[in-house]
Amino acid sequence: MPEEPVKLGFTWEVRANSRHFHKHKQRKSFLCFRWGRYQDNRVRSYKYTALTFLPLTLFEQFQRAANLFFLLMVVLQVSFSTVQWKDICVGDIVRIHKNQVVPADLLLLCSTEPHSLSYVETADIDGETNLKYRQALSATHDKLTTPPFEEMLAAFDGVVLCEEPNNRLYTFRGELHWQGECLPLENEHVLLRGTVLRNTQFAYGLVIYTGADTKILKNCGKLRAKTTRMEKLLNRVVIAIVMFILLTALLLAIGNGVFSSWVMSRTDDLATLVVDGNPVYTGFLVFWSYIILLSPALPIALYITFEVIHSVHSLFIGWDIEMYWQPTDKPAQARNTSLNEELGQTYQEPMDLSWNPFSCGGLFMSAPTLVEKIRGQQCQISRQFLTALSVCHSVMTEWKEGFPVYQAASPDEEALVNAARELGYAFLSRTRDSITVSELGVTREYQLLALLDFTSKRRRMSVLVREPEGGLKLYCKGADIVILQRLQRDCPHRERNENSLQLFAQACLRTLCIAVRSVPEKVWEKWSETLMQYSTMPTCDREEHLEKFYDHMETELQLLGVTAIEDRLQEGVPETIALLQQAGIKVWILQSPDPGASFLKARKMELFAMDKEMAKAKMAVVLTGPELVEFEQRPEWGAAFMSLAAQCQSVLCCRVTPGQKANIVALVKKHTSLVTLSIGDGANDVNMIKTAHVGVGLTGVEGGQAVQNADFALSQFRFLQRLLLVHGRWSYRRISLFLQYFLYKTCGFALVHIWFGFFNGFGSLPVYETWFIGLYTAFYSAPPVLCLALFEQDVSAESSLKWPELYKSGQTQELSSPLVMTAALLYAVYTSFVLFFIPCGVFHDSADDYQMMAVAISMAAIFSVTIEIVLVTRFWTKFNVAAVCCSIGLFIVFTRITHSKHLFQRSPADYYFLGVSDKAFIDPVTWLTALLTAWTAVLPSVAIRALNVILSIRSTHKVHSLSQHPVELGSKVRRATSLHRYSYAFSQGPGPGQVIASGTAIRNIACEDCK
Repeated sequence: MPEEPVKLGFTWEVRANSRHFHKHKQRKSFLCFRWGRYQDNRVRSYKYTALTFLPLTLFEQFQRAANLFFLLMVVLQVSFSTVQWKDICVGDIVRIHKNQVVPADLLLLCSTEPHSLSYVETADIDGETNLKYRQALSATHDKLTTPPFEEMLAAFDGVVLCEEPNNRLYTFRGELHWQGECLPLENEHVLLRGTVLRNTQFAYGLVIYTGADTKILKNCGKLRAKTTRMEKLLNRVVIAIVMFILLTALLLAIGNGVFSSWVMSRTDDLATLVVDGNPVYTGFLVFWSYIILLSPALPIALYITFEVIHSVHSLFIGWDIEMYWQPTDKPAQARNTSLNEELGQTYQEPMDLSWNPFSCGGLFMSAPTLVEKIRGQQCQISRQFLTALSVCHSVMTEWKEGFPVYQAASPDEEALVNAARELGYAFLSRTRDSITVSELGVTREYQLLALLDFTSKRRRMSVLVREPEGGLKLYCKGADIVILQRLQRDCPHRERNENSLQLFAQACLRTLCIAVRSVPEKVWEKWSETLMQYSTMPTCDREEHLEKFYDHMETELQLLGVTAIEDRLQEGVPETIALLQQAGIKVWILQSPDPGASFLKARKMELFAMDKEMAKAKMAVVLTGPELVEFEQRPEWGAAFMSLAAQCQSVLCCRVTPGQKANIVALVKKHTSLVTLSIGDGANDVNMIKTAHVGVGLTGVEGGQAVQNADFALSQFRFLQRLLLVHGRWSYRRISLFLQYFLYKTCGFALVHIWFGFFNGFGSLPVYETWFIGLYTAFYSAPPVLCLALFEQDVSAESSLKWPELYKSGQTQELSSPLVMTAALLYAVYTSFVLFFIPCGVFHDSADDYQMMAVAISMAAIFSVTIEIVLVTRFWTKFNVAAVCCSIGLFIVFTRITHSKHLFQRSPADYYFLGVSDKAFIDPVTWLTALLTAWTAVLPSVAIRALNVILSIRSTHKVHSLSQHPVELGSKVRRATSLHRYSYAFSQGPGPGQVIASGTAIRNIACEDCK
C-alpha cells in the first residue's frame, strides 16, 4: 500500500469486500466510554438509552431550580412525618434499485446506465427536487460491467483513501487504489445517503461512510433541549423566592432563638416552650419548620399547572380549523408542548393543440395567431427560437407509455423544454453525439459537437450542433446581462426584446435570453483542435482555459427572443411576509439557489417591501455560502455583521449548506437576546430547525424529516401568520398573566406567616387552619387562574391579524420582564401585610380568639385573589364565570366541613377549628373585616389600572379607535425603477454538460418509440 496518500492528508481507509477488517475497528460504546473508528449504519434519533434515561432526565429536570426545592420539601416532610440499513458496514458493496433511498455514502462503481451514469434526486439534501448526475470512474465501469459482473464485484479489492468524515456536501477528495492504478475521486463519483436513485435500474457502490459519519447526518446537528425565555425567567424568579424563603426562615429562627433565651431567663413557666432547654436547637427546628410553612409561596402545583397549560395550548393549535389543510387532511401540529409562548416573542414565499401528438394540453396562450405562424413556418426567427429551446439544454428523457417524460437539472429548464414541446418542437432523446427533436411532426437529428456547460460564474450555457442540412449552429441561453453584451452589432429586434425584459422584470419573472450564432466550418475545425488540446490538461488548468475559450466562442450572437418564468409561491406567502414584518419580525431567507433567483423570489415575497409609515426603503443584506465561510474563519466578524443586520429590514443568504444555515441561526442567538424561529420543509433544514429557539416544519414534497424534527408542523406557509400572531401572542399573554397572578396569590397567601411570627415569638405557628393551607392552592384559587391561562384574549383572532403591531408586546417582554415579575412579588408582599394587620387590628382587643381572626384572614385572602382575577380577566367565558363562583363556593363548603363537629370527634388533632366557621360566617364584623381587607389589598391594582386607562396610549386600546380600513400589504418599492434582471434558476453548482458532452451520460432511446 503506498504511503503517499497519507502524506496528502487522506487518513480514512476503506477496503472493499473486507468486512472483517472494518468490523474489527467498528465503533462501540458503553456508558460514556467509546472506542473504535468506523460507525455502524444505524441512525440513533432517540434522545435516551435504557442506561442514560434516568441520569439525563434527572439532569434536565434539576436544571429547574424549583425542582431542587421541591425535592428538599419532600425529604423534609418525609423525615419529619416517616441487513437492514443498520447492518451495512464500511467496505461493503451494495446494490441500489431504482427509486430506492441510498442508505450510506457510497463510491459509485458502476450502474446499468451507459457509461455507469446514475441520476439521483437530492430533495432531502439540498431542497432541490430536480435530478443530479453522478458517474462512476471509467476504470471501474469498464471492468465491473463485463459479464459476469456480479462475480467481478464480489472480487473487487480496491482501497479508498479519502478525507475524514465531514459535513461538506459539495466536495469530496480521495483516491482509489486498484490494480496498480491510483485514480482520483471527486464529488461526482459519490452517492450521498438520503438521495433517491432515479431513472437508473441498478447502481452498485462501495460504502465509504455509514451512520453518523455520513455527510447528511454530519449536517443534522445534535438534539437540543430547548428552554423558553419565560422558563428561564421563571427559573430566576424561583431562585429569588427560594433564597428569600431561606433568608427569612433564618432570620425568624434567629429571632426564635433570641426569644427562647429571653423566655428562659425570665420565667420557668414558659421554659417548656424551649425544646430540651436549648434555644439554639429550638431555633434550628424552627428554621426548618418555617421553610415548610413558607413553601406554599412556591408550590409544586405551579409547574404542574404550567405543563397542563402548555398541553392545552398545543391542542388549541391542532384544533384550529383555519390552519387545517384539506387537500392533505393535515391540521397544524404542536410537536413540542413547551414552546407555545415563545411563538409570541419571535423577533427575527384553451386552445386546440390536437395537431401536436406530444402535447399535454397544458399550454394557454394570449396570442393564438402565433401558433398559426409557427405551424405555417412563416417566421424563421420563431422557428430557430423554438429549436434552441428544444436543443440547448441538459434534459434527459424517459419514455412511458409512448410519451416522453423529462428529467431536468433545473425546474426552469424542464419548463422551457415542455413549452417548446407544446408548440410542436418536442425533444425526443439524446445520445453521446446527437439530439433528436420532433419539429412539427418531422423528426430531425442534430449532431452534438460541443456542450458549453452552465456555471454560476458564466450564467449561460451553449450547444454547438450540426443541423441535418449540414450547417453549424451555436445556440446559447443565459442571463440577459451576459447575453446582451455578446450580441453582434446592430442586432435586429434588440430594443424590442429589452423592453420585454423590463416588463418581465417588473412582474418579478425570471428572464432568459435566447441567441444563436452561425459557425463556419473552418472556425469549427480550429475550435475542435483547441478543445481537444484542452481535454488533455490537468483539471485545475483545464477549467480556467476552457472558460476563456468559451467566452471567445460565445460572441457575435444574434438575439432570437426572451423567455420569462413565474416562480409561483404558495398561496398567501407575500401577505404573510408583510404581516410578519409589520409585527416587527425580521425575516431572513436561507436558501440554495443562486443570488439572482433568490433576490427575485425575495422581491416577489414582498421581503424588501417598505414599511407603510417610512419615508424611504430600508437596506437588505445579500450573502452567499462562500462569503459565510469567512465568518467561520474570522469569528470577530460575527458581532459586526449582526450590528449591520440589525439596521436592515431583511437578510437574504443563498447557496448555503445545511450546516451554514444552522451557523447563521447560532450567530443570531450568540450576539442577540432575540427569539429565533426557523421554518423549512426539507432534510437540509433540519439542523437549522433544531438550532433555532422555535423550529417549524412544512409538510411538502421534500420528505418528512423537517416535520419530524420540528417543534411545530404546518401544511402551508401562510398558516405561520396565525400560528404566531394569534396562537403565539395569545399563549404569551396567557402564560405571562398566569405567572404574575400565580406568584401574587401564592406569595401573598404564604408570607402572612412572617408577620404572624412577630406576635407568637417566632414559633412557626401557622396563621391558617391546616386544611385551608392545603386546599387554597389546589381548589380555592386554582380554577380561575387556570381559565385565565386557557381562554384569555385581549382582542379577537381577526383583530390580531388586522393589527399585527399588537404582537410587539411579546418582543419587548411587556408582560414578562424581570421588572414586571418583581412588581408582582412586591404586590404580593404588600397584600400579605394587609391580609394580616387589618384583621389583627380588628380582633386584637376583641373577645374573639385567634381562630376567628384566622378565618377572617382566610376569607380576605380568597376575596382579594378573586377580585384580582376579575380585574385581570378581559375575555369572559362561561368557564371563567363558573370558576370564580366555584372558587368561593368551594371555600365556604369545605370550610364548614373541616370545622364540623363530626370530623373533630374523629380526629381532634387534625380538625381543631371546631365550629369556628359557623360563628364567623354569621358575624357581621368578620365579613366587614374580610371585605375591607380584600378591598385594601387590591386597591393598588385598581388604581394602577385606572391610571393606565386614563393616561396611557396603548396599542390594545387603539384597536377600538382605529378606522376600519384594510391593511395594505403591497410593496412600497417601485419595481419599475429596477434596472437589474436575473436569469432563471439553474441548479446549484456546475451543470451536467461535461458528463453529457463526454458521451458518458446518455441512454440510447429506441427510435421506433420516438417516431
